[in-house]
Order: sequence, then C-alpha cells, then structure tokens
Amino acid sequence: MAESKQRRLLTPRTTAFVVAAVLLVYLVLMGDRALTMVLSGQPVFIVLGVAIFVLPVLGAVLVVDQLRFGASTERLARRLDDEGALPDVSHLPLRPSGRVERDAADAWFDEKQAELEADPENWRRWFALAQAYDLAGDRNRGRKAMRRAIELERHDPVM
Repeated sequence: MAESKQRRLLTPRTTAFVVAAVLLVYLVLMGDRALTMVLSGQPVFIVLGVAIFVLPVLGAVLVVDQLRFGASTERLARRLDDEGALPDVSHLPLRPSGRVERDAADAWFDEKQAELEADPENWRRWFALAQAYDLAGDRNRGRKAMRRAIELERHDPVM
C-alpha cells in the first residue's frame, strides 16, 4: 500500500514541478547575490553578477519550455484517448528490461511512418510517429515529431 502511494507521488509530472520549484528558489537566492555583485561597482563583480543571474534565467526558460511541452503532449494523449485512437503498443513483445524488442519497434516504426507519409498533415499520425521513435530509442526525433504534432493539432478543430 505505502509503495503504491509512493509511486503515485513520484510521477514525472511531480518530479518536473519539484525541479521547477527548486530552480525558482535558486533563482531568487542567486538573484540577490547577483544584485549585490552588480551594485558593488567593481567591473569583475559586475560581470560575475550578470553571469550568476543570466544562467539561472536561461535554465528557467528551458524548464518552462519543457513543462509546456509535457502539458501539450499530455493534452494530445488525452484527446486521442477520448477519441479511442491512442496508439496501442501493448501487443508488442518486450525484453526483460521492459523495453519493446528492437525488431518489433522497428516494424511498428515503419508502419507508423508509412501512415504518416499517406497523411502528412494529420497530427494524430505525427503523435504515433513520435511514439514509434521513442520505442525505437530515438528520443530526439521523437520530440521533434511530437512538436510537429502539437503544432498541427493547434490548427485542428475539436470534433
């Protein structure tokens, strides 16, 4: 029972928000230090103060981008689930590690890529391709495909 409750608390979403909160605390604490250094008037401290402030802000922008990406991906998955069209990979054979066997992932990828080529402006096809990339182990291309799905879905009216 306790283990199951712990699993629910440590979801990727929870982890992402914890990291974002830690980054926010860091930004506030380091912002105070950066301001002190900039106000010192010494050129070296001014440069260091600006650097101390810019790096966390850049990190915050990246975290916000990833949170938005995750929320958009989740929204698309919910929409597909509501339509009964969420890609099902439960039939694919698994390795002992829990990952899909490589040959099965490659075959499923080829199938999803062919479906996309037949209908390249369909966000649902891009979503399935993103999942296929992930199963094949190519997360970078999977993220690019998911970003394309998100972009196309924004212009697709809800039916």
